[in-house]
Amino acid sequence: MISPHATDPNKHSGPNRGRSLALGLFLPVAALLTLVTPSAQAATPTGLGTDWEAIARCEASGNWHANTGNGHYGGLQFKQSSWVAAGGRRFARRADLATKKEQITVARRLAALQGMNAWACA
Repeated sequence: MISPHATDPNKHSGPNRGRSLALGLFLPVAALLTLVTPSAQAATPTGLGTDWEAIARCEASGNWHANTGNGHYGGLQFKQSSWVAAGGRRFARRADLATKKEQITVARRLAALQGMNAWACA
């Protein structure tokens, strides 16, 4: 027969109960953050804080009015369909006809829509 004063190993009591509960909640959250954080650091989804100059240097040798006939336009080498989808027509017919500032504005919208993977150099 088990003594009524024996400690039940499944029953948490005393000062360690809060610590166990905190660890039980903290560890899964910490593990989840390690999975999410690297992709969040790689590129901001809205393109804020992105070095658009560096991307333009890589994509189009820094030529914000590039139109080489490859179907990509401007310093950030927009596909025409991406330019239109992100509202670029508000500024110009094609990205290469828009200013640098206008291209960056549209690029931020495009990044918000589909992430930074629109640019090979991002």
